[in-house]
Order: sequence, then C-alpha cells, then structure tokens
Amino acid sequence: MKALIETANRKTERVFLIGVELKNRSTWDVQDSLEELAELAQTAGGVVAGTATQKLERLLAGTFIGTGKAAELAKRCQEEDVDTVIFDDELSGAQARNLEKIFECKVLDRTALILDIFAQRARTREGKLQVELAQLEHLLPRLTRYWGHLSRQSGGIGMRGGEGESQLEADRRKVQERIDKLRGELATVVRQRATQRAGRKRNEWPLASIVGYTNAGKSTLLNKLTGSSVLAEDVLFATLDPTTRRLRLPTNQNVLISDTVGFIRKLPHDLVESFKATLEEVVEADLLLHVVDISHPKADEQIAAVNAVLEELGAQNKPTLMVFNKIDRFQMNGEFVRYRERFPNAVAISAKLGDGIPELLGEISSALRPIREFVELRIPHDKPQVMARLHEVAQVIERNYKGKTARFKARIPPHLRREFEPFIEQELQAV
Repeated sequence: MKALIETANRKTERVFLIGVELKNRSTWDVQDSLEELAELAQTAGGVVAGTATQKLERLLAGTFIGTGKAAELAKRCQEEDVDTVIFDDELSGAQARNLEKIFECKVLDRTALILDIFAQRARTREGKLQVELAQLEHLLPRLTRYWGHLSRQSGGIGMRGGEGESQLEADRRKVQERIDKLRGELATVVRQRATQRAGRKRNEWPLASIVGYTNAGKSTLLNKLTGSSVLAEDVLFATLDPTTRRLRLPTNQNVLISDTVGFIRKLPHDLVESFKATLEEVVEADLLLHVVDISHPKADEQIAAVNAVLEELGAQNKPTLMVFNKIDRFQMNGEFVRYRERFPNAVAISAKLGDGIPELLGEISSALRPIREFVELRIPHDKPQVMARLHEVAQVIERNYKGKTARFKARIPPHLRREFEPFIEQELQAV
C-alpha cells in the first residue's frame, strides 16, 4: 500500500496539525497531545508547517470542526503550501471526505499517521502482516473517500470486479478478501508463537516483557541487560517487531526478556486488536517491566496511557516492576520523592549509562525466583559434565573441590531434582 506521507522522489511533505479542545479535556489532552502529534509527523518524514486548535461544545458530525474554522484554516494551509492536514483524533470516512473538499489536499487522522510509521518500521513478515491488516481495516469504512486515487494505482487495490459490479464495490470486495487472508496468516503466527511458548515452559524459562510508552528507552534497556544490539533510536516507535533475548540473572537463572512496540495515547482499539499476535508476549509474560521516562514532564499521563492499554489486553493484574529510566536527565528533587512514595518498589536506572542496572537485575531475580530446593551434593571428579550442568541450571552457593569428591551447596529447580538425585547428600532447606 502506498505510503500516506510520501518522502521518496519528492520534496519534503509539509503538514498542518489540528486539535480540538472540548470542555471535558485538560490542557494535556490538547496542546501536549499536539506536540506529540508533531513528533509523530516528524518521525513519518513530514515537516510541521503549523498547528491550530478549536474550542467546541461538541464535535460536528460532518466536518469534525466548524465549517467556518475549516475554511479559515484551509486558506492558511494554502498560504503555507501545506501538502497534508492531520487531525489529532480519529475521523470518520464522511468527515475526512468533506474536509478534503474544503482543504483541497490530503487529510489524515492520528491513527492513519501512526499506521504510516508502523509501515515504515515493520521489518519482519509478521510485523508487515499486522501493519497491512490494521491499515486495511482502517481503510475499509473510508473507502469511498480513497476510491478516486486507489482505483488509479497500478497493481493497487482497485481491480475490476464482475460485470455489473461498480468499481467501489469491487474495491470493497478486494479489500475484504485481503483482510480475511491476512487474518488467516496471522492466526498461523499465533499458533507458532504458542508452540514457542510451550517450548519455553518445558525449559522452565520465565518471560519478562518490557512495556512502556513509546521512546521510554525500552530497546536501550534490552540492549544493556542482554548485550544485544537491537535498534534503539531517539524517535517514536523505533521498535515495532518484538525481540526476545536470553538473560542470565545473578542467581544463575535463565530468563527470556522481550521488547515490544511502545504504547501511546489515543491508541485505537482496532489497532490493538491488529497487533494481538505481537502483544501476546505481554499477556503471556510472567513479569512486566514497565519502563517510564521519568524525565518526561508528562510521565504521570504516560504511565496512565500504558496502564490503559494493559487493561485492554487483560494484562493489568500481571506482576509488574516499575522501572524509572533516564534518571541521568532527571533532577532529584521533591518530584522524585513524590514518585518514590507512589511507587516504593520502583527501580531508578539510566539504561544509557548503566546506572542502577545491578539493582534492577536483583529485583528481577527476586520477582522471578521460583521455589527452589536447597541441597548439598557430592559429585565425583570424573563427572565433570554433571558439575557443568549444575552450574548451568542451579544457583551454586558454595563449592569445595577437596578430597575424592566435590561438594556443593546449591539451589536447584524442583523439576530437575530427579536429574541430580544420585548426587544429593542431604536437603538443607526449601527457599
């Protein structure tokens, strides 16, 4: 599908942003949301030519904003040589169609903009499938608006239907057929992920899933914890495709750490549904690491936005460890004390500099530590493979290699007791 904001083979696209201030909305819901929309537009490759807001008692069914205001802004956009107008809320097909007639240029909403960024960021087959599905489901009810240019795209959606079938009906039919096909392919992805999770459970490796607002530093944290090199950029939605890495904790326990797409305010329900295959890593996690950019002036609102998405996923009651990131940018003042009082178990870190990482690893170890059996073992020196296996899967507390046999005090997972049974001399205690 053609990009909604075009950056190749043309001048940089100039965009104009519009927000609506209703009575029940706070200042954060308008000005700060528009600032975030500007970041999204820049991430998509656009240049913000201007912004505007309108105070309304209620939204207008036909044009979202007042027709007089729309005409005024249309004139301003023409003067600013604007290519695309972007509204900070979701538009209906009729609203977008009517607004395009007034502005005489392309009109998008926040959802379409986010999807455009997702389309640019998707790298894996799964990610591309999910983006295309979300784009088509967003497009289908708005198809009358897009029909004119879609039907003219070579090899695009608009292909001739049967005799007597209108072009628009043919386009709708082709879009629906493609949606059905994508859903089937993603169902296969879901089954494959279920198989992978079953394998993880057989290995008794718990899963910690990193969640948080977009650009909170999730990928940087994954890289710092695991020594990997996942793309980490200072832009919104740098990560789309999920990444899972193995982490060996100080307790010698193997853990899987998964990085997921960042959450954002006004994330439509349909978009969450389309990315269920990716977000299942969150639902199935044994522990959530909720990463917060503590230096952001709207950290409270971002925490609330992430919690809202977690609730929509049914993951609001998962064991969660709050991780306050970017403390290198945060002044330790009364504001930090307030956060500490509100989240007493939170860990403060700088994923970029590595500050607080040992403390974070300790908290992850405590949160994921299974009930283990504390035992003393005697292993003959001619059984080096058994010693190696013990160090691999257990937390060895004490070792003594003197004499004919090596002696160990170790915490072993209960499901591995049978493997070490011939070498267990005594059970010390359960921990």
